[in-house]
Amino acid sequence: MTNYSSIKVLLADDQAIIRQGLATLLELEPDLEIVGGASNGQEAIALVPSLMPDVVLMDIQMPVMDGVMATRLIHQDYPAVKVLVLTTFDNDEYVFEALRVGAIGYLLKDTPSEELACAIRSVHKGYAQFGPGIFQKMMSNVPTPIPTSPLPPGVNQLTKREREVLTLIAQGRSNREIAQSLYLSEGTVKNHVTSILTRLDVRDRTQAAILAPSILPLLEETH
Repeated sequence: MTNYSSIKVLLADDQAIIRQGLATLLELEPDLEIVGGASNGQEAIALVPSLMPDVVLMDIQMPVMDGVMATRLIHQDYPAVKVLVLTTFDNDEYVFEALRVGAIGYLLKDTPSEELACAIRSVHKGYAQFGPGIFQKMMSNVPTPIPTSPLPPGVNQLTKREREVLTLIAQGRSNREIAQSLYLSEGTVKNHVTSILTRLDVRDRTQAAILAPSILPLLEETH
């Protein structure tokens, strides 16, 4: 018999029927545990200290306090708690603001329950998750800067293999997908990712993915 280590999930949505529906669907997954629900961002923040969820599914537009502000405060006070935005809005401003303040993923509410469950598991492990079109939208809005100063030393230290891994990270690939693409073990890919984050001086894959379109063209010119 398989023993699962449950991933504790807090649902934050101003519509009770949405929370109930999500809870019903996600609790069918043996490794996911719905520990509570909040009808606005303020309630979500109040519940985090007592429930200590692993992942918060966060709506954006809610009364009293919206999901962006709640995400900011949760990330600030409880950085180990991952926030996955789940909303009906794919507005560019919402996407960028949520990610800027600490969300590690952004999905739309029409995401199939199986894909949502997989996204929760990935976010729990620290992998960024974006719905169809969201990642492309995010990357298309990242301008390629005109360099006004030399690249930081850590960026120039990226090896050829690390640049390949970073390119795939920027495409939203998981470690398993990167390993399959580059014919490496997942452990080797994980080591490369750790090295990339250190060299770029960023905290997670999301920040690396956002930074990649700005630095990869410059690295091609210098190698």
